[in-house]
Amino acid sequence: MKEEDKDEPYTAAGPNSGDETPRETSSLISTDHDDSIYGKNMALYEDEMDSTPMVSSLLNKLANYTNITQGAVDLQTDSHRDGVFLPCMQNILGVILFLRLTWIVGTAGIVEALAIVFMCCSCTMLTAISMSAIATNGVVPAGGSYYMISRALGPEFGGAVGLCFYLGTTFAGSMYILGTMEIFLTYIMPNAAVFKAETGEPTGMQNNMRIYGTCCLVIMTLVVFVGVKYVNKLALVFLSCVMLSIMAIYAGVIQSAIKPPNSPVCLLGNRTLQNSRFDKCLKTELINNVTTPTQLWKLFCEGGIENATCDEYFTHNNLTEIQAVPGLLSGVISDNMWGHYGQYRAIVEKEGQSSERASDNTNDISYYVLNDITTFFTLLVGIYFPSVTGIMAGSNRSGDLRDPQRSIPTGTIMAIATTSIIYLSCVVLFGACIEGVVLRDKYGESVKGTLAVATLAWPSSWVIVIGSFFSCCGAGLQSLTGAPRILQAIARDGIMPFLQVFGHSKSNGEPTWALPLTAAICEIGILIGSLDHVAPILSMFFLMCYLFVNLACAVQTLLRTPNWRPRFKFYHWSLSFLGMSLSLSLMFVSSWYYALVAILFSGCIYKYIEYRGAEKEWGDGIRGLSLNAAQYALIKLEEAPPHTKNWRPQLLVLLKLDSDLGVKHPCLLSFTSQLKAGKGLTIVCSVLEGTYMALIAEQLLSNIKAAMAKEKTKGFCHVVVSSNQRDGFSHLIQSAGLGGMKHNAVLMAWPANWKQAESSLSWKNFIETVRETTAAHQALLVAKNIDTFPTNQDRLAEGTIDVWWIVHDGGLLMLLPFLLRQHKVWRRCKMRIFTVAQMDDNSIQMKKDLQMFLYHLRLDAKVEVVEMHAGDISAFTYEKTLVMEQRSQMLKQMQLSKTERGREAQLIHDRNTKSHATLNDKATPTSDRVHMTWTKEKLNGERNRHREAHMTVRDIFNMKPEWENLDQTNVRRMHTAVKLNEVVVNKSQGAQLVLLNMPGPPKNKGGDENYMEFLEVLTEGLDRVLLVRGSSREVITIYS
Repeated sequence: MKEEDKDEPYTAAGPNSGDETPRETSSLISTDHDDSIYGKNMALYEDEMDSTPMVSSLLNKLANYTNITQGAVDLQTDSHRDGVFLPCMQNILGVILFLRLTWIVGTAGIVEALAIVFMCCSCTMLTAISMSAIATNGVVPAGGSYYMISRALGPEFGGAVGLCFYLGTTFAGSMYILGTMEIFLTYIMPNAAVFKAETGEPTGMQNNMRIYGTCCLVIMTLVVFVGVKYVNKLALVFLSCVMLSIMAIYAGVIQSAIKPPNSPVCLLGNRTLQNSRFDKCLKTELINNVTTPTQLWKLFCEGGIENATCDEYFTHNNLTEIQAVPGLLSGVISDNMWGHYGQYRAIVEKEGQSSERASDNTNDISYYVLNDITTFFTLLVGIYFPSVTGIMAGSNRSGDLRDPQRSIPTGTIMAIATTSIIYLSCVVLFGACIEGVVLRDKYGESVKGTLAVATLAWPSSWVIVIGSFFSCCGAGLQSLTGAPRILQAIARDGIMPFLQVFGHSKSNGEPTWALPLTAAICEIGILIGSLDHVAPILSMFFLMCYLFVNLACAVQTLLRTPNWRPRFKFYHWSLSFLGMSLSLSLMFVSSWYYALVAILFSGCIYKYIEYRGAEKEWGDGIRGLSLNAAQYALIKLEEAPPHTKNWRPQLLVLLKLDSDLGVKHPCLLSFTSQLKAGKGLTIVCSVLEGTYMALIAEQLLSNIKAAMAKEKTKGFCHVVVSSNQRDGFSHLIQSAGLGGMKHNAVLMAWPANWKQAESSLSWKNFIETVRETTAAHQALLVAKNIDTFPTNQDRLAEGTIDVWWIVHDGGLLMLLPFLLRQHKVWRRCKMRIFTVAQMDDNSIQMKKDLQMFLYHLRLDAKVEVVEMHAGDISAFTYEKTLVMEQRSQMLKQMQLSKTERGREAQLIHDRNTKSHATLNDKATPTSDRVHMTWTKEKLNGERNRHREAHMTVRDIFNMKPEWENLDQTNVRRMHTAVKLNEVVVNKSQGAQLVLLNMPGPPKNKGGDENYMEFLEVLTEGLDRVLLVRGSSREVITIYS
């Protein structure tokens, strides 16, 4: 153990500074041991003591592990009732129950309201089951729900869903504050309104809620900042208010069955009137035997009774007074069984009541109870769902629980079961006791501005009003307490750099900067000014979070990872899948456009974390799912070879190293990325000579990965340590890849200095690689002059990619230029295809056939047929062959010293590399440059000069065979190379890239050196050349 670790026990949040990032991977083992104790009894294992501790040390660390911050010890609770159950109850039973449930029952009807409640409660119960399984699968540090989701789904999903959960909790605070202000301004102190709201026009009311809501938010933020312990102390008081209010509702139901309360509602015809402007539901009344108009008359009529001008509907219809709460046994349940949806500003009417329609539709409707929004089923789902979203209030406090694995499942499921019973019973009881028009009266305007559910309460309606007010206050405080902790946990994980500042905390571990940001976002919700508009927003965020909780549990269960061992056993993947489906369905049912915005937001966060390169490895289920999917795909791929239509080059890139273990040809990686564009398989590999036990491959691996990152090459990196490079590359060609995901092509660089090299290993290894790729039925791409190839930053403004199609190799020559031109480096280059016609070929017909072939291949290329007539073999060809064979014989027969061999090899190289371009008057030799032309006259002159200088090689030329004694096979091959080179240089010397069929090596290994000479002659005078050797299978097709 480090010295600083000895002073205090490990905590998830780190020292008292609160700025440390909690890591679940922090060491729980100590390597400290007392030699006097372990040295005698455990000497057999003393070499492992530094890395593998004794079991007693490990168990001691595990026993002392705590996930609670240093300053939060006084907040710990042992009971799932106090730590989880009560916070969940307080958040679930809140604003919607008291302010909107009666309106939902009256609008949707009992049947549809039960369906809404059942769907939402089922969603939360299934989510709680999944959450319980995740929470009991290991220690849950501070961070609660975010921690569980992120560790189960990985940093990308965890960060996206964590932010959704944070925003949902923050907007829940907005909703609770708006609910608090609605109760205060509508039912407690209506006269406190700054703006007077016109009937049916919500603007004035919204402005009042914005002003008072902002003030309330400031006060709550200060309370939370002063100390969470005060919030926790007040929580029990707030919850007591909630429970008293619910008890008052049930008591009122019983009382209504015995003696219904007197709460009259006045109807004009079948229309519900606002009774805040009149006392009596009468048109006229008799006072001192005089018929006198009432206040209600004056609202609809002008003038006296004899000459009054009244509203037509008021004249034709009678007033009726009914009870707002007929009672449990009144039979009103049958009227409230089905829905009564309405349009915006539609009058709330009682069905079955007689009414005579007025012919004049211009009458004033401001005295009636109106719908403030257009109602429909999906809207009600979105408004109701926030009432069940408090299920994670307990898990958010995991940092304050002594045993989260026991408290979270028990407390959460008990809370959901209890609240579900309360909600379902309230739906039925509201519909059975309260008149339908009163249920649909959202703000209680028909019962003198009384809360609709308060009309049912016993002993007084103020019990509900005061109780709901404090309930909303408490829930708002809980949201402002939990949301900053979630943001702090996200920031401390370091997966989103721009949030790191919000990971700071006070000495007791409580967030500092996260609280002001939470308050600012909460203010945005308050400025919306309407509880009905805020509710669907937070529904989306919570549903997104619940969806991924269920997904995490389902993935972990189906994968059956060894670490998936929850203590909670009452779960199944099908339940999690059902919860996930239900969450997704409710998102689009509530509001499809909000659902799309939430999904888009999560997707953007996911891509941001992925782009920033989250280097977190949490053993998450998504990674396990990827492994399983990869395994399944590999097995399926191995069942049959890929079809021609699906064929693409899967590259094995063979890299050479410099003396510092760096990549010798970085442009080879650039060319790989240009050819692949991130598609398909790329394995970048190299061979290191030595022994594996020396552990020298790590440095090379990191160097290659750095080079790949610099050149933007996507793929895998593999380093093999072998006794020699030949065996290493052979092993890679044979065994690289896995299952059906193996390479089908090898890309390597041409051994540029193979003639000057002191050892012949370079070109021998190259030829053996060619043979092995042929034997393995793999394509081979050899890039010559690779260092001159364009990098990924270059843009070739113009030019051509020339394909010299000599022999048919399966169409790989046609496919490669097409793939290259998909990359921005080669995009502007044109494609040209050349083919060679012999004497007996019809070149005109060949061109037509090739053009038709390219048309069917859907390739845009210019076609040209080059006629190469069979002529006599030139003297130059004989001399070229002669020098080649002389060099080969010299190195085989003469035992020269190292210095002499190098000098003699350089001499022969100078002769061999002299271009025959001067035969066409294209060479311009200078005095300080080696002449590139080799003729018989110069050979004789060189021989005489060396003889006069008494050089050691003078006897070599006496061994020169006559031309007729040359190997005719070599002569013919040299003739082909020379003639073809003349044609290629003539046509393609200015091309950006030349692709050539690569001839195969000789079957007799004795001619390997001659093979390298043939390839040198074939490609002489060309800047960028890609030699291509096909795999003897078709890789391109004309069929769809």
